[in-house]
Amino acid sequence: MPVKKVKPVPSDLDIAQAADILPIRKIAADVGLSEDDLELYGSRKAKVHLDVRERLKNRPSGRYIDVTAITPTPLGEGKTTTTIGLAQALHHLGKKTFTCIRQPSMGPTFGIKGGAAGGGYAQVVPMEDFNLHLTGDIHAVSAAHNLMCAAVDNHLFHGNKLNIDLDAILLRRVVDINDRTLRAIMVGQGGAQDGVPRATGYDISVASEVMAILALATSIEDLRTRLGKIVVALDKDGGMVTAEMLKVAGAMTVLLKDAIMPTLMQTLEGSPVFVHAGPFANIAHGNSSIVADQLALKLADYVVTESGFGADMGMEKFMDIKCRYSGLKPDCVVMVATVRALKMHGGVGKIVAGKPLPVELTQENLPALERGCANLVRQISNAKKYGVPVVVAVNTFSADTPAEIALIERLAVAAGAEGAYASNVWAEGGEGGVALAEAVMAACEKPSEFKFLYPLDIPIKEKIETIAREIYGADGVDFSPEAEKRIEQYTRLGFDKLPICMAKTHLSISHDPTKLGAPSGYRLPVRDVRASVGAGFLYPLCGDMRTMPGLSPHPAFERVDLVNGRVVGLF
Repeated sequence: MPVKKVKPVPSDLDIAQAADILPIRKIAADVGLSEDDLELYGSRKAKVHLDVRERLKNRPSGRYIDVTAITPTPLGEGKTTTTIGLAQALHHLGKKTFTCIRQPSMGPTFGIKGGAAGGGYAQVVPMEDFNLHLTGDIHAVSAAHNLMCAAVDNHLFHGNKLNIDLDAILLRRVVDINDRTLRAIMVGQGGAQDGVPRATGYDISVASEVMAILALATSIEDLRTRLGKIVVALDKDGGMVTAEMLKVAGAMTVLLKDAIMPTLMQTLEGSPVFVHAGPFANIAHGNSSIVADQLALKLADYVVTESGFGADMGMEKFMDIKCRYSGLKPDCVVMVATVRALKMHGGVGKIVAGKPLPVELTQENLPALERGCANLVRQISNAKKYGVPVVVAVNTFSADTPAEIALIERLAVAAGAEGAYASNVWAEGGEGGVALAEAVMAACEKPSEFKFLYPLDIPIKEKIETIAREIYGADGVDFSPEAEKRIEQYTRLGFDKLPICMAKTHLSISHDPTKLGAPSGYRLPVRDVRASVGAGFLYPLCGDMRTMPGLSPHPAFERVDLVNGRVVGLF
């Protein structure tokens, strides 16, 4: 579908609202889906029934591509834009291509980050729907999670037969808005008929274990089983109290029966997109759903998906958690980098969200760039540990110079990448990513020997130490007494065979956001280890993780409005 390009490039919202959006029935028909396969949400988006997998199970699967990145700046490196632009470029080359991405939380959309539909001429449309509510999956997750929380408090009110320890309740309620005042609250304050008084708080909805489960469940039956395994609290003897024991998992499944179906949308150039699930990438696995990928691989020649944050975060979890539960093996990793971020990793300039870019990052500085490429080299090495070819995508900006691009290419190839290619999909759409797409297609044809970083049958501490040493470059791990206690408890309960989902900052390969580049010669502190038994992983805490973001003095929502029936102010 041709898209008329305008120079200078208008705002993301202006581009999206000027787009000729095809009927979703046509997008579906182009990939072999009938109207019976769809649950329509108007004319521009639809849910897709999971039974399509069974009908297409004997069809060969397409190539599977994971887009990841160097350690990002607070502004991000255009990973979603590159993901969508790469898919558009493959589509432009005549390849049947699906994009699979997460649904964004409205918290960051109304906070400081803005939307997550891509940018420029590499977007998912309709952009307003994508960033605001979509088909209601996040609200369904919030309702299911909060029903579980209500079940806990109701059980306490009616006598606490499960002997729940009030100081060991592991759930906090959720809402899909940034609201720091809810991080710590007291409930049950109104009197005897208003519940048992206790301290608790709120997380943002996408931090819920229910959201992580939605992304990893492979069927409605699997979803039901996983919800029942959620550990809501400990009893006074240290035993686990689950959602199944509270008899709430069935009702939670009912609330999520439509949410388990991925939502079909389209790019600006008319290629199909599955938008499904949105778990955090710093405390959860940060990947879109297994079922979306499984469906897309039977419907397309190429499936381009995206992992949250850098390769040490979302990609490691994609490989070691998502691929374990899906049984899928990636054919290629695309590593997104920007010149400005690599200069920052080389010690030049400081990027602060909401403030102008430092001028020194817009000037050619090859020594700083070369120093910063240590981060790119480390992340390429991290990806290659899984036996998969790596292609580097340099998301370009107008200030980038040919010498800077050439330096990145030389160092990337020396580190083992198949090559590094300038990508200008933001300004040019799919046409701006053709060289990258051709390199990715070539990489997908190369032999690969996919492997996990660690086996599941080694001890919990050894798994954590393997990730710390092999991915983060740490010399070792220091476990707090609390972490040691949890590891012993989880081993006794049989949770030691679960994969590990590290919770740490996304702004450094290490646990310390001030350590840029490729830090080494340090020890990783693990202050606690927690269990998401329903999702199927343990998550060690390395540093202080915020599960409810706050708002800046001038949040993005101040610019959002409805004028003459059109949304304005989204970006």
